[in-house]
Amino acid sequence: MKRVFLETYGCQMNVADSELMAGVLERAGMELVDRAEDADAVILNTCAIREHAELRVLGRLGEFAHLKRKNPDLIVGVAGCMAQHLRKRLFDRKRVLDLVVGPDGYRDLPGLLRRAASVPTAEIRLDRDETYGDLEPRREPGVRAWVTVQRGCDKFCSYCVVPYTRGRERSLPLAQLLEQVERAAEQGFREIVFLGQTVNSYHDGTHDFADLLRAAAAVPGVLRIRYTSPHPADMSERVITAMVECEKVMPHVHLPLQSGSDRVLAAMQRSYTLERYQRVLDTIRARIPGVAVTTDIIVGFPGETEEDFEATRTTMERSRFDSAFLFKYSARPDTRSFKLPETVEDAEKGRRLALLLELQQQISGEIHDGYLGREVEVLVDGLSSRGKGGGHPPQLHGKSREFKTVVWAVDGAAAGTLHRVRVVGATPVTLLGESVTAARRESLVTIAG
Repeated sequence: MKRVFLETYGCQMNVADSELMAGVLERAGMELVDRAEDADAVILNTCAIREHAELRVLGRLGEFAHLKRKNPDLIVGVAGCMAQHLRKRLFDRKRVLDLVVGPDGYRDLPGLLRRAASVPTAEIRLDRDETYGDLEPRREPGVRAWVTVQRGCDKFCSYCVVPYTRGRERSLPLAQLLEQVERAAEQGFREIVFLGQTVNSYHDGTHDFADLLRAAAAVPGVLRIRYTSPHPADMSERVITAMVECEKVMPHVHLPLQSGSDRVLAAMQRSYTLERYQRVLDTIRARIPGVAVTTDIIVGFPGETEEDFEATRTTMERSRFDSAFLFKYSARPDTRSFKLPETVEDAEKGRRLALLLELQQQISGEIHDGYLGREVEVLVDGLSSRGKGGGHPPQLHGKSREFKTVVWAVDGAAAGTLHRVRVVGATPVTLLGESVTAARRESLVTIAG
């Protein structure tokens, strides 16, 4: 078994886990291929946060069933957060799956694949000591590197499956993380994104998250540092001060709200009130100039009344988030809220979601209009998808310091460099720009003429 096709679903932590698996497989002499049809084994790295994500994976497994009929020796595996749920499918008489491996089994992935070629294999035990801190990931090309600083979660929000699929929280030693940051910088990555389920609760026994931000900011070659996702209850003065004092730490905070109702927050077991969340938000905005704040919100949680929903909508109007990830509540097996009766019909969830989407689009549009005429510093990602074909002129894209997507006409700027762009247009999701360098060049030509 030499060729492996690896496909990723879910969040940035899953992307980072896939890079970790890719490194393990390549060191074992296996080759990562781009097409499932060319592989001896296919692995889906899965997400179990929402039902929709699971349905996508199950549909993909159906496609692999067709491949397996053509090639009975093909090994089909599922990794990640869906492993626990899919274990029973190993013993289905119409078996498609040969391997199920949970988030703490990646170190032994080559051996598990070889075993699965002979017998259905499952490795789903959670290991409170496994951090993979000593393993080198195979990072995908680009300008930013994902660095997982902690695994698991201790919050046990009532709707969230992560503590059950990824285990209890444990942080990697700061020294190991700095080694990862240094290697990423040496490999040409210019932005470091620290990942953790509640990333700002990071603590290795000696150093906290503020220490990590400061240490990473001192690494040569790193231009920018970001992190996701913090928990409002763990947003300390030390972390905020580090953001203020470290120029490389970007002025963007993703601060999940989930609900604007204290009653619903308590049922979600979010460990903060709306008043406490607002204090944190106000402190961040007061101390970090020009900060952009984004959030997560769930509608239709069991027991959410119209009054609760209106409280959330009012909070959004008052807080004016730069953007928001908005979701309908999705009951997840093994979570505490799974046993609660659904009290909001799906159609009503959809109505509430649509209202919040419309509100957020309006707010985001107004915030982006405020950028018109301003110069922004952009870390260049490369050619935008719109400029790669379809008759559109080629465009570059990148992220501003505030994590705004910016696009502008190709002007010779190289991926991984910082570039000045003047904002000349805006949509609720994108800033449209012109290169300051190109504009000045054109101005000089006009004057000379």
